[in-house]
Amino acid sequence: MMNSCPSITAWRVARHRARHQISENGSVFFDPFAIMVLGEDAKTLTAETEAVGERNFRLFMAIRSRIAEDSIARSVERGVRQVVVLGGGVDTFGLRNPHQQSGLVVFEVDRPMMQDWKREHLARVGLGIPESLTFVPVDFEQDSLSACLVDAGFDPTQPAFFSWLGVVPYLTRESIENTLRFVASIGGSEIVFDYGEPVENYEGGHRKLMEERNAFVASVGEPWLSRFNPDEMHALLHKCGLKNFKDYDRAGISAYFGWPLKEARSKASPHVIDAFST
Repeated sequence: MMNSCPSITAWRVARHRARHQISENGSVFFDPFAIMVLGEDAKTLTAETEAVGERNFRLFMAIRSRIAEDSIARSVERGVRQVVVLGGGVDTFGLRNPHQQSGLVVFEVDRPMMQDWKREHLARVGLGIPESLTFVPVDFEQDSLSACLVDAGFDPTQPAFFSWLGVVPYLTRESIENTLRFVASIGGSEIVFDYGEPVENYEGGHRKLMEERNAFVASVGEPWLSRFNPDEMHALLHKCGLKNFKDYDRAGISAYFGWPLKEARSKASPHVIDAFST
């Protein structure tokens, strides 16, 4: 099943999310569908030998999902009833929708090829698609996100929550800006996304790991196209009209979870943004 997924990186993220449920007992982010959606058993996952640095990478996958879904829960409490998962990949939020009883509907956006595969894959592993989930085929580089969402039933006059995890590095800056402007145009909306700093910002062994990951994603045809220094990303958010935001860097993530801030191996940091439109 792994080799049939159109996105190697999306499948790897799904496996990290599943392995987190086993290796760390889902302590950062609990996802009861994470293993089921793979169609593999726990023994297969735990039998694999991890490469250097994979544990930290896996934990960041869990961290960004936890921050996003904590924010979704708060948005539902304040009345938001639309969630858009941008670049859904093998994500399971729309399948398990913990706020379905509150009337939350989920629009999952991804490339047509990826969504065709996902529908077939979910049928193979025995997972149904709930009525609250709508798949919306979109090519970020070519299609109008707003038009495709509206055609699928999204209401642009109502606030929405946008979850955009593991996608920004793979898009052009023009596409990133267009998406942020669209979110900013919908009053009362919120978006959580992650971004990476330029590889040259990293140091020592961490720099080597980032160079290896950069080479890997390029080798599977999914190269990193956009990485940002924090001041660049903050300027872009302001430019797009999202002036109210939090940027969780290493220190911010530690504070969020109440973890002690360990000495960094590199000055650079992974980042998760939580931004609000007015």
